[in-house]
Amino acid sequence: MSKKMVYLESPSTDAAFNLALEQYVFDEMDRDCEYFMLWQNANAVIIGKNQNTLEEIDPSYVEEHGIQVIRRLTGGGAVYHDLGNLNFTFIVDGGEPSRMDLHMFCYPVARALKKLGVEAQVGGRNDITIDGKKFSGNSQYIKGGRILHHGTLMFDSDLTVLSRCLKVSADKIASKGVKSVKSRVTNIRDYLEQDISLAQFRDFLVEAMGEERPMERHVFTPEELGRADEIRRERYGRWKWNYGASPRFTIRKQRRVEGCGQIEAFIEVRKGRIEAISFYGDYFGSRDTAELAERLVGCSLEGSALRQVLADIPVGEYFHGLTGEALFRILH
Repeated sequence: MSKKMVYLESPSTDAAFNLALEQYVFDEMDRDCEYFMLWQNANAVIIGKNQNTLEEIDPSYVEEHGIQVIRRLTGGGAVYHDLGNLNFTFIVDGGEPSRMDLHMFCYPVARALKKLGVEAQVGGRNDITIDGKKFSGNSQYIKGGRILHHGTLMFDSDLTVLSRCLKVSADKIASKGVKSVKSRVTNIRDYLEQDISLAQFRDFLVEAMGEERPMERHVFTPEELGRADEIRRERYGRWKWNYGASPRFTIRKQRRVEGCGQIEAFIEVRKGRIEAISFYGDYFGSRDTAELAERLVGCSLEGSALRQVLADIPVGEYFHGLTGEALFRILH
């Protein structure tokens, strides 16, 4: 006898909270039920568990535009979320790590879209596409005989922002992290026979999923949301998880600064902290940059921590014509 399917909606658009809520449902809600959840994030980049965060994003663009960067529990590549995107999650029984099937949960979505006149194809490693263009990337987490499967549904996302924030900078990075596979992307809305809003699309999807398997709706209680917020604070809201959990890597940053010259920084990073750093270039300075390097070893690459360390260093004595803020922009 199959278990009862429960439909959930997140009341939040905060990426860190929503990934925490998803984990709460997986780890702590009634295992005698299975779950289908819809949720949306405001502008965010969601990094795969095994990825090097800095290898996937343009840090300057992300920071300037207030885009959240959050690591998830599942593998796969980085994806961009905004309020033109709808995310779905299945949490069900029956999983062994060796039997991961990403396609199984994609077919109900493809069948639902067919009712709207959209011919979607399930293929590749973890994609749903239209005319060969990707609108849904999917990934899974399996633990204790339960599967968490989630995916994106790009309905009307801003593809310009997507291309900018996932565009890696010119810095050269060498690491063992899993790199995203770049592919052409598109929005579902462009292919609808009759235009509808995202809210209407959400309602349609819930109805279509209910036809596949009857669902009972559950509204999260304040206590459940409070527990999810605890998980957010403990994991998804922390720089250590989102950036510091990246694998060990080496990065070469290179900039030419007017009035200072060419600066190259070779940085070895482990667990989000500078393990070794050296500087090269045609700059002038009254002090040896090896001294500066010693002071930076052990410093976190997290923005506020790095700024605080540099605030106590006379950067202009090491690089004539360079300010502490300018060096921060090179290193961060």
